[in-house]
Amino acid sequence: MIEVKKRRKQAVTNYRKRIKLLKSGLPIVTVRKSNKNIIMQIRQYDTKGDKITLSVISKKLEDFGWNPKSNIPTAYLTGFLLAKELKSKNSELLSKKFVLDIGLYRPTKNSVVFAAAKGAIDNGLNILSNISFDEDRLRGKSILEYANKMSAENQNKFAVHFSSYNTKNIDVKQLDKLFEQIKQKLSG
Repeated sequence: MIEVKKRRKQAVTNYRKRIKLLKSGLPIVTVRKSNKNIIMQIRQYDTKGDKITLSVISKKLEDFGWNPKSNIPTAYLTGFLLAKELKSKNSELLSKKFVLDIGLYRPTKNSVVFAAAKGAIDNGLNILSNISFDEDRLRGKSILEYANKMSAENQNKFAVHFSSYNTKNIDVKQLDKLFEQIKQKLSG
């Protein structure tokens, strides 16, 4: 009889993937997406349990003027922020190679988890992967196009759908410019 581990039964851990990640012996960049946030961690294996070296949540982007959502531009900026934090807190780890852990997410091209990894790579993290991403999607151009289309068709629906941006005085039609400003703040 095969014993099913508790975390597998709860659909929390894929042990086959975890063992492959651990066999690499490299630090792991973990990306998790919730309904409201993107969470990224750098962790290293220890026999007593994984040690979290650094953790970043997309909510911290509010300090830089960004309205965090669980979307592609936010994921990219969260990855960018993770690399920035690592540079300032643990520069010796920056020279190492990392492996990417996307958890139970299916690897889909241009997904949020890969946008987060791309942000970390673009800011200097050496993640072993061949992630290619549409630059327009990273900057939020698809959100901008959708906002323009919705505002032309139904202004009331537009106001409701993008109300969280409006409450923070962010013009969703200028999202790509705001993205570049935030990226510059994170770079410097």
